[in-house]
Amino acid sequence: MSKVIERWNVHPTRQWLRGVRPASAVEFDEEIGTWCAYGFDEVEQVLGDYETYSAATAAYAAVQVDPKFQEGDISQMDPPEQSKYRKLIGAAFSPRVINGLEDRIVKITHELLDEVQEKGSFELVADLAYPLPVIVIAELLGVPLEERDIFKGVAFDIIENMAGLDFVSGGEGIEEQIHSAEARLKPLLDYMADQVAQRRRQPREDLLTYLMHAEQDGERLTDNEVVNIANVLLITGHITSTMMVGNTMACLDTEPEWMQRVRADRSLVPGAVEEALRLLPPAATLSRVTTRETVLGGVTIPAEQMILPWVSAANRDPKKFDRPDVFDPTRSPNHSISFGHGVHYCLGTRLARLEGKIAVNAILDRFPNFRSNPDSPVTFFPSTDMVGVRSFDVLYK
Repeated sequence: MSKVIERWNVHPTRQWLRGVRPASAVEFDEEIGTWCAYGFDEVEQVLGDYETYSAATAAYAAVQVDPKFQEGDISQMDPPEQSKYRKLIGAAFSPRVINGLEDRIVKITHELLDEVQEKGSFELVADLAYPLPVIVIAELLGVPLEERDIFKGVAFDIIENMAGLDFVSGGEGIEEQIHSAEARLKPLLDYMADQVAQRRRQPREDLLTYLMHAEQDGERLTDNEVVNIANVLLITGHITSTMMVGNTMACLDTEPEWMQRVRADRSLVPGAVEEALRLLPPAATLSRVTTRETVLGGVTIPAEQMILPWVSAANRDPKKFDRPDVFDPTRSPNHSISFGHGVHYCLGTRLARLEGKIAVNAILDRFPNFRSNPDSPVTFFPSTDMVGVRSFDVLYK
């Protein structure tokens, strides 16, 4: 079992986080009523074969969401439709664009840490890991500084109250929970719609304006699609970065020898971030539905069956990774599947990695005595389909 899992008892029901492999690489989980893939090769196959394993799973969920929330959501599309949207959005996250953000991300990071030192206390998630990616994506979208609080409040509320696997399998009160989440999301969507209307009247040099005017094969996005894409970018675009920073520092805090080595040799920072992503992937599982009867890992799965490819289990498959439960920033190669695979490989990967590298380096630069508070232990989000630090009270003096 990796030390960070043992120390903070992360998701006790997920045995593969504790060095215990599932009985088989593919099996039907009676408790949640869904097929599950656990092996690395099997998860990679599911994510890489969109013709057999469709991403359009919403219609098979226990609770149906208002279709207007799904317009433009590429996570619920397969090619060729998905390809059109991906090209439109992907241009805004090209290497050139992301590299051009580095100086600004460094500045934002240090401004947030200046505030920490001024107030004399440090809560890693609330003070840095959460606001950093929210500010970055808000600036990209063109949201005025004084109006970003609506982003922070709604986005954190959504993470805090995610339905997890109950959304797939059903559960007591799940319908009320989902519709309550939709209601809490409405102010953000209304705000985005107003921002889009403003861009119609007065275009600006920002991502919202780009999305409104970008064309693919002679087609443009509708206003509602722009609103939903902006919302998805905000929510998913910062969840990974937030959890990446928190999880990396949780691993280093648990492994003081590695903390010292990484602090002394900053070339190890990217490796530490990647290894934390492998051991503690923010998206523990995804969802797909079979379009036809298929055989996966020697198991026959009928058509129109929901299947969960467990990234968190695949990343610890001993067939793929030597010493899979050991945190090793020098691990090479380290081809985890934390950012997905195939046509749905995460568009924000470069931005997330850049934010993670900058944040970890800044923490190591400014806090030579960084450590968790033993009187206020680190906590993780309870949702079983995410693995991420929820609170991290820091001692640094």
